[in-house]
Amino acid sequence: MTNLFLQEIDNFIKQLKMNPNNILMTTAALSAAVVPAAVSAADKNTGSGQEKRPNIVVIVADDLLSSELSCYGGRNINTPNIDRLAAEGVRFTHNYASVAMSVPIRASMYTGLYPAHHGSYQNHKNTFPGTKTVNEYMPEEGYRVGRTGKDHPGPASVYKFDQIPGFTKGCTNLKAPYTTDGIRDWMSSSDVPFLLYVCSIHPHAPWTWGDPSEFDPDKLVMPENCVDSPGMRSIMCKYLAEVRALDNEVGSVLSTLEEVGKLDDTIVIFLGEQGPQFPGGKWTLWNPGVSSALIARYPDRIRPGSRSDAIVQYEDLLPTFIDIAGGDPREELDGVSFKKALFGESGTARKYAYGIHNNYPEGHPYPIRSIRDGRYALILNLCPERQYHEKHLMAATGNKTGVWPTWQEAAKTDERSGYLCSRFVDRPAVEFYDLKKDPWEMNNLAGEKKYRKKIAEMKAELEKWMEEQGDTGADMDIPFTNKPDKK
Repeated sequence: MTNLFLQEIDNFIKQLKMNPNNILMTTAALSAAVVPAAVSAADKNTGSGQEKRPNIVVIVADDLLSSELSCYGGRNINTPNIDRLAAEGVRFTHNYASVAMSVPIRASMYTGLYPAHHGSYQNHKNTFPGTKTVNEYMPEEGYRVGRTGKDHPGPASVYKFDQIPGFTKGCTNLKAPYTTDGIRDWMSSSDVPFLLYVCSIHPHAPWTWGDPSEFDPDKLVMPENCVDSPGMRSIMCKYLAEVRALDNEVGSVLSTLEEVGKLDDTIVIFLGEQGPQFPGGKWTLWNPGVSSALIARYPDRIRPGSRSDAIVQYEDLLPTFIDIAGGDPREELDGVSFKKALFGESGTARKYAYGIHNNYPEGHPYPIRSIRDGRYALILNLCPERQYHEKHLMAATGNKTGVWPTWQEAAKTDERSGYLCSRFVDRPAVEFYDLKKDPWEMNNLAGEKKYRKKIAEMKAELEKWMEEQGDTGADMDIPFTNKPDKK
């Protein structure tokens, strides 16, 4: 209830400043707004005959190549705590980020809106002032909302979480110690149901946490879209060490839920966010960049060891939580509830998943749009005459991960490495992939005659979505300046 009361008190103070001589009117306005909202939320928590409403814990990774998880078929690392969620719950195979960058996709997760609507349609671009978020929607349904760990996006005046200490906030920190004391105290502080986000910084670069010596570089199974060289294998060991750290955090959260007696009363969701800071992962709309783990455990409603092929997106999370809480659908949200798919009552949730990439400020403008239907993926590079460049990954000096220099060095003597570097920089206007046969999206079928009809059909759907979003394409990928936050 804290977030809702603060919102109404803010409105009260604004009215009082505008009309200081009419304290009776402004006090009445505050009472009229707060009391019904409080009663409505309280009714949902105490009303007779209602289905018991679960708590919700969402554990969010940071730049995870989800295919490395052992429950998703990965062969380089066993992730027992994440695997436990899959064994005791449901594993989704078609969850997609609409953007493969942290700020935009987390804004989508918290607002239920696609990037063009919430405003964070470029990395590190602030969400539009006044945007309604999970911090308003869920208290209306009688839930308290908290977050620990990574604090993207901004501004703070839009994202009014209960801030909980314990997990590292800065995603580029060299060290990432953590404690679950903060979430233990917060979860136990009230009988009001809660929605808690535990936002890890793993395995975000620079990959300096964990023990790479756990992994033998010579025995690694490298991703199909990745340069295979001794240098890259060494980097991959560092990356996997942070995946291990992530899995340990998941285990700690589960243990804490058990300690406070809330594990089986809580829907625990694990999310992979977007792909890694490797070419073809983060900052792209290729499958390894936007395909994201989604695993959920809730013994009361979710069948253990189940799988769902329903298409879902991060924008669908908030509508689903509102649905679980017993709230009505919100027409203003772009996302749709996948509650029925989550609980095994339906095999579908939406027909298409959409993607948007604006490259600035991560490099010079290079806008990309995409659409997926579970089998096929269509990607449109809106400025194919340009070469792609990302300033962190491809930095000529001071490169913090060493990935791109390692790729370039391998390309000097290895033909396939040269091809992988070239396809990352020089891209055609249209890309079309059959995900069933080519999940790494290495074989572009756009030029094949038999796919022309399907490409035209999906292109029309993509352009329709862009128009609905007010997405002007290349015109959105321009420099911006965030305005100072007004709390």
